[in-house]
Amino acid sequence: MTTSSTLAADLAIIGSGSGNSLLTPFWDERRVVIAEQGVFGGTCLNVGCIPTKMYVRPAALARSPEEAARLGVTLRTEAVDWPAIRDRIFSRIDAISAAGERFRRDEQEHVTLLSQRVTLTGPRSFEAADGTRVEAEQLVIAAGSRAVLPEIPGIGLPQVHTSDTVMRLPELPRRVLVIGGGYIACEFAGVFSGLGAEVVQVQRGERLLRQLDADVSTRFTAEAARRWELRLERTVARIDAGPDGGVVASLARPDGSDTAETIAADVVLVALGRRPNSDLVGAAEAGLDLHPDGRIAVDAAQRVLSGGRPVPGLYALGDVCSAHQLKHVANHEARVVAHNLEHPGALREARHDAIPAAVFSDPEIAVVGLTEAEAVREIGAEHVTVKTQQYGDTAYGWAMEDTTGMFKVVADRRDGRILGAHVLGYQASNLIQVVVSAMSFGIDAHTAARGQYWIHPALMEVAENALLGLDVPQGPRPPL
Repeated sequence: MTTSSTLAADLAIIGSGSGNSLLTPFWDERRVVIAEQGVFGGTCLNVGCIPTKMYVRPAALARSPEEAARLGVTLRTEAVDWPAIRDRIFSRIDAISAAGERFRRDEQEHVTLLSQRVTLTGPRSFEAADGTRVEAEQLVIAAGSRAVLPEIPGIGLPQVHTSDTVMRLPELPRRVLVIGGGYIACEFAGVFSGLGAEVVQVQRGERLLRQLDADVSTRFTAEAARRWELRLERTVARIDAGPDGGVVASLARPDGSDTAETIAADVVLVALGRRPNSDLVGAAEAGLDLHPDGRIAVDAAQRVLSGGRPVPGLYALGDVCSAHQLKHVANHEARVVAHNLEHPGALREARHDAIPAAVFSDPEIAVVGLTEAEAVREIGAEHVTVKTQQYGDTAYGWAMEDTTGMFKVVADRRDGRILGAHVLGYQASNLIQVVVSAMSFGIDAHTAARGQYWIHPALMEVAENALLGLDVPQGPRPPL
């Protein structure tokens, strides 16, 4: 049964992830409509950043006997209680999601929540599945993204999962097949192997995380191969039901030729990336500009473009428009959009420089800025200086008996401008922040290294030594 009601709104938002944060007190006396076809709270809260990292920690604890053995301590992981881990995570996640939905739906009289799919009917209007039409003075598309599924036989079997569903399995599977070599695939391979599952990861290229700096990608691939099984330069051609309730995957070469290789697994995780949900909201049909990968095109102020020009009162943020599928980027864009909605005569622009990212696998990785190869292409090899500091060559690295960690910095030798950093190892996502700060505030490499104290013998000395090892001019400030 459908209705034919029309809702007039001062602001309408498609998506309840970072888009949900747009409602400041400015909107308390205005009519707002939020449309969400999925679980309230968006990808990060429900199926992304937060629950995955809540699995990463117990997986790291379960792996700790390996590190302890290097230090003369014998530890033993007695058991892994997957249901207890899962329930600890989702009892918190689900409660937050439900509370957010209840607050918007039941406690805010000026907000109308449409828990259904909507399709754009104009630059600032859409229609819900039940026929409800919404016409807004201003509209924000924050519809997010979804997992990509390959078109291969067997992809619809119940044993095949994406990151949306695999974290809610009833039991820890004994055998897990991971398809993909990106950050989602590598994080889950680390989690499942750490918790004791037999993991096989299939990647079409010759190494994992190919988009990262080659040194980091190569070292990570070697370390991953020690921790779980890799099948490189392979793809999955089909998936068939197995005799024991599991599945059997048949492999092929990237050119499609048969390899006569099969993998038996209880669960398959497909992690081949995510695609923007612009098609689900009918962005192309509404005349909005799209990038070749389907992202909605926006200008620097996050205004949606149509025919190359910004549409008045129409904004987009997050995965549906951003090349950076990162929650901290979506949150920044949301802050920019929130200001621009309230101050259309004094627009702010989003900053998309010095954006860090992390892969919470085993080992952990963090990156910001240009890779060495990108820097060479951008400014020329003669102007690029690089220093890679090994964890194991610092005092805290000795304490850890670390043999894999590395901190690589790329800079312009002419002026010391830091172009990028690439860290692999323990606490990489924290260690990189000092370089993120320097890049964000325009601090050259030598000033960043010698303009402040560094606690000795903290692991952060790997950053200090990497910066000091660059061939760059010394800044004017007297060194500490």
